[in-house]
Amino acid sequence: MHIRRSLRRSRTGVTLLSLAALLVSGCSAAGTTSSAGSTAVAALVALPRATPSALAPYYGQKLSWRGCGVPGFECATLKAPLDYAEPGAGDVRLAVARKKATGPGKRLGSLLVNPGGPGGSAVGYLQQYAGIGYPAGVRARYDMVAVDPRGVARSEPVECLDGRAMDTYTQTDTTPDDQRETGELVDAYKGFAEGCGAHSARLLRHVSTVEAARDMDILRAVLGDGKLTYVGASYGTFLGATYAGLFPNGVGRLVLDGALDPSLPARRLNLDQTAGFETAFQSFAKDCVTRPDCPLGGKGTAPAKVGENLKAFFRKLDAHPIPTGDPDGRKLGEALATTGVIAAMYDESTWEQLREALNSAIKDKDGAGLLALSDSYYERDADGRYANLMAANAAVNCLDLPAAFSTPDQVEKALPSFEKASPVFGEGLAWASLNCAYWPVRPTGEPHRIEAKGAAPIVVVGTTRDPATPYRWARSLAHQLTSARLLTYEGDGHTAYGRGSACIDSAIDTYLLHGTPPTDGKRCK
Repeated sequence: MHIRRSLRRSRTGVTLLSLAALLVSGCSAAGTTSSAGSTAVAALVALPRATPSALAPYYGQKLSWRGCGVPGFECATLKAPLDYAEPGAGDVRLAVARKKATGPGKRLGSLLVNPGGPGGSAVGYLQQYAGIGYPAGVRARYDMVAVDPRGVARSEPVECLDGRAMDTYTQTDTTPDDQRETGELVDAYKGFAEGCGAHSARLLRHVSTVEAARDMDILRAVLGDGKLTYVGASYGTFLGATYAGLFPNGVGRLVLDGALDPSLPARRLNLDQTAGFETAFQSFAKDCVTRPDCPLGGKGTAPAKVGENLKAFFRKLDAHPIPTGDPDGRKLGEALATTGVIAAMYDESTWEQLREALNSAIKDKDGAGLLALSDSYYERDADGRYANLMAANAAVNCLDLPAAFSTPDQVEKALPSFEKASPVFGEGLAWASLNCAYWPVRPTGEPHRIEAKGAAPIVVVGTTRDPATPYRWARSLAHQLTSARLLTYEGDGHTAYGRGSACIDSAIDTYLLHGTPPTDGKRCK
């Protein structure tokens, strides 16, 4: 699953941060739970309150803060055990950054932020957005803090393929037309997995969300905070909820924005997200046909027809990729074009950019605009280097939950349900869910409920037309967490805080600054 959000709430910013987001390469878990919040899966069990003696050196460490090249921010390195079952077997070093409270007003402690992923750099998000873009009142009272989770960005990043190999991987056709193309897709997934196993063998078994949540508790203690105050977006909600489940008595003020449902099995998760992208596309389509520059239909064109027109364009690209002007010679085929469109579904502010890119591609046979959107999604820079987003995303997801599908035959049998959920994206998202089938290490997690009994009030935020984390997930997580308050944003886009709703922002700011959560069920537009 890849659910992240970008620096400015859009996947098309400088990086994909929350983008949040579930990456289309497969957020997955196995199982047969039939409904959200089902009691058919076990609840996450809280850890003992007392810190085990073997972990005392980690909880007692002192951070050595230093400048890190970004004015106003400090950086440090936190040590955590590589394997919590064997704390003496070695360490993992985690990158931490902070910007101290600016005042005025009494300091409230540390506010830890995570933008999602898995695979998004929390340090990058802090330095490029949260530390300068969060409300001034929040930044005045809190030290703004971030830690890159293990395996991510600056924290001993998982490595899999070099840039040239990643270019090939991202261009692989995820809507195979025959056995040959199916074999090529399977080979691509196997090659990616083998690369991860070869380059990151030491870390690959120890990048689970549970371990990352335990690392956050060490950081909480080292920062001198009795309780954790935290804002997590998209996948960051799963990380935050996991913390609450493991350490309910350590919960301070937690905001979980764009929530995941940890209780669902893989096919339900992926099917829900597929439907979420279709919902977002329907909103885009309705808006597009009112614009004079819409390349997919004119005024009065039904959204379904807009989707058919886009699919027809994708089929043409599958047969005949178009030039992009890319110095590395990449052309725009169906795979990169689909990723570019999906990238723009995360935030309605990118719809204009998408229309321009589609116009150039459809009318002028120039794929540069859609390629740029796709590159932003994958965090590929102009020199052909990729951030470790894709590698970390797969590493965490494939460890957290069993694969959604184990064979191509299983995908083919599931195609009708995915295509029903989204005529535009269903086929590609179904095949993308096969990637964990070939992972070199076995998963350590299963679907589960998170109750966090005894925790202080937790604010769960859901957006009604969120493409990456469907609203039903927020409702389900709020139902599972015993102290949750559900806050709803009636609108488009991925996540809600900082997206322009004064109602949402005021409710969350009041909670963070005064500890007063919104009324359960509060709705904002």
